[in-house]
Amino acid sequence: MCLAIPGKIISIDESISELRMAKVNISGSEVDACVEWLPEAGIGDYVVVHVGMAIAKVDEADAIEAFAIFDEMAELLLNEEVLGKNP
Repeated sequence: MCLAIPGKIISIDESISELRMAKVNISGSEVDACVEWLPEAGIGDYVVVHVGMAIAKVDEADAIEAFAIFDEMAELLLNEEVLGKNP
C-alpha cells in the first residue's frame, strides 16, 4: 500500500529548468520531492507527497489535521496485538 503524506516546502531548486525539485519537511524529516506539476507551490506551502512527487497543494490546517490523524493511527497500532503488545 502506498501513502501520500503532507509536508512543508523548505526550499526549491530550479537549477534544472525541466525538473523543479523541493526539499520538503515531513514530520521532521527532509525529503526531496518533484514539484514540477505544481508551479504555484512555493517555500512555506504544504504539499502532499507521493513516491517523491508533490501531487497536490494543501492548506496548513489540513496538513496539521492529517498529522494528528497519522499520530492517532500510530498510537492505536502500538496498542494492537499484531505488534506484540497486549492492550
